[in-house]
Amino acid sequence: MSRAPFWRAVAALLLAATALLLTVTTPPRLGLDLRGGTQLVFETRDSPTTKADAEATDRAMDVLRRRADALGVVDPTLLRSGERRIIVELPGVLDPRQAASVIGKTAQLTFHPVLDQPDTPGTGQVLADESGQRLRLGPAAITGDGVSDAAARSDPQQGPGWFVTVDFRDAAAWQRLTGEAACHSPGDPRRRVAIVLDNEIISSPQVDAGVPCQTGIPGGSTQITGSFTHQQAQDLAVLIKGGALPVPLSLVEQRTVGPTLGAQAIEASTKAGIAGVLLTALFIALTYRLSGLMATIALAAYGLISYAALLALGATLTLPGLAGFVLAIGMAVDANVLVFERAREEYGRAPRRGLRAALDRGFANAWSAIADSNITTLLAAGLLFWLASGPVRGFGVTLAVGVLASLASAMLITRVLTHFLMSRSGPRLSRLSGLTAHGRVRTWITRRDPQLMAGRRRWLTAAAVLVAAAIAGLVVHGLNFGIEFTGGRMAEFTAARPVNAEAARQAVTQAGHPEAGVQVSGSTVSVRAGQISADDVVAIERALDTRVGEVTKQRDELIGPSLGDELRRNALIALAVALAAQLIYLAARFRWTFGAAAVLALVVDAGAVLGLFAWLGRPIDGVFLAAMLTIIGYSINDKVVVFDRVRELWQTRRQAPFADVVNAAILQTVPRTVNTGLGALFILTALAVFGGDSLRDFAIALIVGIMVGTASSSLVAGPLAIELERFSKQPPPQPPAPRKRHRQGTGAVL
Repeated sequence: MSRAPFWRAVAALLLAATALLLTVTTPPRLGLDLRGGTQLVFETRDSPTTKADAEATDRAMDVLRRRADALGVVDPTLLRSGERRIIVELPGVLDPRQAASVIGKTAQLTFHPVLDQPDTPGTGQVLADESGQRLRLGPAAITGDGVSDAAARSDPQQGPGWFVTVDFRDAAAWQRLTGEAACHSPGDPRRRVAIVLDNEIISSPQVDAGVPCQTGIPGGSTQITGSFTHQQAQDLAVLIKGGALPVPLSLVEQRTVGPTLGAQAIEASTKAGIAGVLLTALFIALTYRLSGLMATIALAAYGLISYAALLALGATLTLPGLAGFVLAIGMAVDANVLVFERAREEYGRAPRRGLRAALDRGFANAWSAIADSNITTLLAAGLLFWLASGPVRGFGVTLAVGVLASLASAMLITRVLTHFLMSRSGPRLSRLSGLTAHGRVRTWITRRDPQLMAGRRRWLTAAAVLVAAAIAGLVVHGLNFGIEFTGGRMAEFTAARPVNAEAARQAVTQAGHPEAGVQVSGSTVSVRAGQISADDVVAIERALDTRVGEVTKQRDELIGPSLGDELRRNALIALAVALAAQLIYLAARFRWTFGAAAVLALVVDAGAVLGLFAWLGRPIDGVFLAAMLTIIGYSINDKVVVFDRVRELWQTRRQAPFADVVNAAILQTVPRTVNTGLGALFILTALAVFGGDSLRDFAIALIVGIMVGTASSSLVAGPLAIELERFSKQPPPQPPAPRKRHRQGTGAVL
């Protein structure tokens, strides 16, 4: 008696227990789009003395980390992306002006002796002091590295206002600098010490008249005064204490999300997940009865395992990541459906061998298609992680984890549960198992026996018309690229009541931006403009307050023009590489004709979605890129299943016309295709209804892509493979070698 079922049960129990322990003990790490805050992406630039390489970028990141800590930000996240980029996440910081000006300021702090006024001949740097008087400065006597601490202070006895105290590491250097200045008479500019921040004199106090010449100010500390507000004094202290950046920084991307929007996104995703899972569970339980109920329990375990895996990896949960998590549940149904449909076929061929044997052969025969389809989805997820940025990268991570977790769910947990069920099967339980019935779709196909491939030229013509319509949309309307791909700024505001679109446009024009695009949806106002500043966004917010009533900023995103070009280029590369990767994999796994037919059908799928978005004018952004790559991964799953069955049938029907083989393979896989598609559509419909504006376009793109992709697997990829095989000189696949069978007491084949 084989002990494999026992060890599978032990492994499933350990996996579920570990996942449950991680879920209970490890708090999730939410992205800024879910908890609120600001994300800044800086790019280092070469300075006259320092090259902006990876080492300089790491040193700059250390400075930024000290500044974030000095600002009092709780749990800031800083990481280097590539050689020159630094991603800074500041939870709870909702003012991008303060974040960018304090965190990213170069802050080259120096202390200089004043030589004289510039109207006298001499050498040295000439700068204007805080009152506008021009001074000629000597070489820096103390740099920012010589500062040990800085803090904002106020003293009511000295009058209102704030000042900054500075402590020096080398007290002797400060005493020497002030001692030399004290040798000049009061009122002489040379008795002053210039404190310079980024080539701007922020303070130039005179040394007190009571300080003796060459003696200087002891103690190694001073005060910087200048009628500062509390915020100005605190920001200056942060810059001084954090130190100087080794290389200049430029802000290439900024995203600010309010906490209310994040809470709404979590609530919407939770509703979509619950509704989608319940509908999917109900569907699979009604379709496959007790086996479907076991698969539903396995799906619940899948959700637990994939969530625990994300926690163990320390992955950041983002809004697209949540969408990927919900979507992967629908994709996890696919493996269960494949197994159950193969088990139904096996039981129909040899009912006397029993349900246990049919189920075992269902798992064995479905493994090839499951492995191939999951590998192609992992290719899409890997491309998202490699080429995308920001929250979309989180979608790629979530999708990859979901694929691996679905394998564990279907091939391990579902197998353990159904094995336990079938080991107690009797006549009544066999009827309730759901595996002895043919199913309505298979029964209809058996009765009608449609010859789909007889009209293959008509299907290809229809596909060509669809692609032509998509191209027409691209030519007539073009693609509405979002700011991620064009660069610019997008701000979103919400009001307490519905907003009049014309009033919102007049407010934005009044703020000085008549060229900005304004969209109004209920109480939400979205403003899209070019490279406007954070101060411009504040002006727009004030103008909206005046015109339409008090508004609250929910989102503020800035993408630099160079980054927009790069993201658009990476998106095109991602789509091209995705198609090429699928072609190479399928050509190596099957035949070049199958790979070429599948990729050409994928072009039809992608073209249909692109054309629809072009005709509707919907935005093309990073989330849309995630949807497109998911469509490619999901659609290729269908085509892999069809061609896997074509290869299997062709090995045993070598003398039959290839068109008949393809037709039979399509008809045999239609039940799986229909049931899997319906499972995914339940999830996506829930996302479209409950997911809010941010996820609605994502869900619509996937719904259209899956519907077209499901049809193209049979009506485009199949006919194309038949046409391509006419030109192929490659011989048909060889029949498989006979396998050794070991009979068990139950009659199962292992």
